[in-house]
Amino acid sequence: MYGAKATNKVRDENNKNPNRVLGGLRGHGADSFNMMDSAGREKQVATTAYVQGIEEKLRKLAGLVNEQDVKIRRLSKNAKKMD
Repeated sequence: MYGAKATNKVRDENNKNPNRVLGGLRGHGADSFNMMDSAGREKQVATTAYVQGIEEKLRKLAGLVNEQDVKIRRLSKNAKKMD
């Protein structure tokens, strides 16, 4: 009865919103952990999942900036042609 509408629920890692991933990690308290160094001082270290989330967010933002640069160049070329 419901088999025709059933879909495979495999999630693609690339389609995850990095803001939600980072917010979930922060809310879970998994964005960092404390560690003792050789001198006995406590250091706070970011988890790899948190760092990867930030890197993904930066990649997406860099892509948006590149798109905007292309659009600005196109518009400036069109403006020069109209003059």
